[in-house]
Amino acid sequence: MNDNQPHITIIGAGVSGLTAAVTLQNAGYKSTVYDANSFVGGRVSSDVASGLILDHGFQVMLDAYPAVNEFLDVEALKLRKFIPGSLIFKDGKTHKLGDPTRDSSFLWSTITAGVGSLKDKWLVFSLSRKLKQKSLQDIFSTPETTTKIYLENYGFSNKMIASFFTPFYTGIFLETELATSSRMFEFVFKMFTEGNATIPAGGIKAIPEQLAAQLPEDSIHLNNKITAVVGNEISLENGEKIKSDYTIVATPAGDLVPNLPNENMPWHQVTVLYFETDHTGLDQAIIGLVANDDILINNFHFLNDVFDNHRNIISVSVIKKHNLSDQQLTERVVKELREETQIKANELVKLYHIKKALPQLDSLNYCMNASETQLTDNVFLAGDQLSNGSLNAAMLNGKAAANAVISKIEGSVIL
Repeated sequence: MNDNQPHITIIGAGVSGLTAAVTLQNAGYKSTVYDANSFVGGRVSSDVASGLILDHGFQVMLDAYPAVNEFLDVEALKLRKFIPGSLIFKDGKTHKLGDPTRDSSFLWSTITAGVGSLKDKWLVFSLSRKLKQKSLQDIFSTPETTTKIYLENYGFSNKMIASFFTPFYTGIFLETELATSSRMFEFVFKMFTEGNATIPAGGIKAIPEQLAAQLPEDSIHLNNKITAVVGNEISLENGEKIKSDYTIVATPAGDLVPNLPNENMPWHQVTVLYFETDHTGLDQAIIGLVANDDILINNFHFLNDVFDNHRNIISVSVIKKHNLSDQQLTERVVKELREETQIKANELVKLYHIKKALPQLDSLNYCMNASETQLTDNVFLAGDQLSNGSLNAAMLNGKAAANAVISKIEGSVIL
């Protein structure tokens, strides 16, 4: 560590804040991380008890994200990979659709799947080839439209968009109209074709926990809510005030730092329900999609298909807006599972309403340059809400904010 240490404070022990702290440490600088929660990870968290792993929302890490290998020990995470496809339940029929170039078992089922024409399936292959050759920088500099308009302009049929793209990307974007930027669609599609959707063997929380384990234990202060950042003074909810030479706000900062452009940013929501079930799973880690318009269920998967020696638990995601009570929602989901998929859900294990699941952004960028993270002379911003809703952006923006602080300390130009 450098001998003449400035006092660097990071607000938020989510993935972005932890990555900022790791970047600073690797450069020889200490930082202190504060978080209001009793755990690290922020939105990337899990409950683990009695042999159950219940992630806060159906979250996956795409292992093709460039930031993954830069900041994480992938082997130590023991990633569980979903196969590159999905089961689509529509109008009483089940269709298996996937990428036969990566898993040959999908070839015939994809050709015969009644969710689109042969032209549609050729266009999927064509788009895959196109995006493999397109750099991430090019993707995020391409003029934006909505995902739905992008798909229509590419030539996909209304049936393919309604039966596959809408349910699949609703589960990723957490909105039902495919109104998300076409940049995000191209980025996610490219990541899916180049890698896998994964969950660590210990649940999604293993990602921030691995980042936190790289830091000194006394550098992370949980159950400490920050209420304001004014200049070089930080106020805590308990009345304490601390001085900070440099502060990285790695959380939506509207309630901490006044007059931010994104202080009233809207968020996409999701509700996830976990049920006990007698069903032994699908014998492979695959995502189920329900593609009927009047159904609340978007996607589901069996935890016993993903995690070793796990009880028979099904995870169900609801993204469409509704006015049901928790009891009414639970009953509706149980009914829909039975009628649409012939899966019987038993006792409700856990229900999560996640009101701030993904930032709702009008325009997207790949990640911030270090200079773009600077808010004031000594306050810097981090987090995926600055770029696009992904673990990749969270890590890269944490790195960018840390590098901006390092540049200020060392008197170099922030790039």
